[in-house]
Amino acid sequence: MDNMIKEQRPSKKHQPRGLPILHEDKDIIVVVKPTGLLTIGTDREKSRTAHYLLNDYVRKGNPKSSNRVYVVHRLDQDTSGLLIFAKSEEAKKFLQKDWENTEKHYLAIVCGKLKEKEGTISSYLTENKAYKVYSTPDSTKGKLSKTAYKVIKEGKEVSLIDIHLLTGRKHQIRVHFAENGHPVAGDKKYGTGTSGLKRLALHARSISFTHPYSHKIMTFDTGLPEDFTRLLRKL
Repeated sequence: MDNMIKEQRPSKKHQPRGLPILHEDKDIIVVVKPTGLLTIGTDREKSRTAHYLLNDYVRKGNPKSSNRVYVVHRLDQDTSGLLIFAKSEEAKKFLQKDWENTEKHYLAIVCGKLKEKEGTISSYLTENKAYKVYSTPDSTKGKLSKTAYKVIKEGKEVSLIDIHLLTGRKHQIRVHFAENGHPVAGDKKYGTGTSGLKRLALHARSISFTHPYSHKIMTFDTGLPEDFTRLLRKL
């Protein structure tokens, strides 16, 4: 992590419960989202989200405060890992404009052993009326999606893989591996969901991006989450 950026130590009093802050300065906040927490609100849930919790945090308990955070990107509710929020519209626009240059790596535990231990899955992804994403051969109907991967470790029935997300489409990783016969463990939407896991075994492990103010490269890496270690033992 680049320590040239002046950090603001999170106030313990208003620290968002269950949402660890890895870094904060005047332009951005980097957090580790737990599995099960929404990135932003929906019609059904508006307050139990990372966005809501961080808005409350930057307002330091003052509902009249004009401070707020801006969503730069999202993680699926069941995916854990690194999320960046901007503290101004300008910072948000810079990060989103530069998003193609942002390097994102995920860890996943998938079912089975992959024949090719390293490679890139590429397809055009689209979504049906039931909000389920799938690959289509028609390039006019889907968006080009690329997922690079490398097997790190193999068990009897599962594999731990590092994923370099080359494009960021909705449910991209989950769909690509499910359609290739190796769904992410614990995926009830695209897999069988029979692994007995209470969580989706997908984690946004590391992110490297250009800071919107200093233009320095910042890199954050959570390593292998503790619950993944337990999951691998269990599986």
